[in-house]
Amino acid sequence: MYSDLIIRIKNAQAVGKERVRLPFSKKDLAILEVMRSADFIGDITKRGRGVKRTLDVVLKYETDGSPRVSTAKFISRPGKKVYVKSSSLRPVRQGFGLGIVSTSQGIMTAENARRGKIGGEYLFQIW
Repeated sequence: MYSDLIIRIKNAQAVGKERVRLPFSKKDLAILEVMRSADFIGDITKRGRGVKRTLDVVLKYETDGSPRVSTAKFISRPGKKVYVKSSSLRPVRQGFGLGIVSTSQGIMTAENARRGKIGGEYLFQIW
């Protein structure tokens, strides 16, 4: 579940870890790829086989040592899915944050979904 993924990354960065190991899922891998392209995390490595597959994620920090992912706000939850139109997607923290949307064309940033005029399920915001 992506909420566990984000909380693990946030907690690992809060204590200054260099990398974090996460359970593998295709959705989590897609979210991590979007976060890597937005420069919130470093390299992603798949490890293991079968049910014991994991994702090894290298964490990135600012030049002053502060974590790149300091706060996460979950928009959709298992009990309440939030779907948005492309016209209602706004920048997160005046462009310094990242919104993740699950669309019919895959998982992408809220900015890319707005540019492509694609709506979908608004998963979360990080900054």
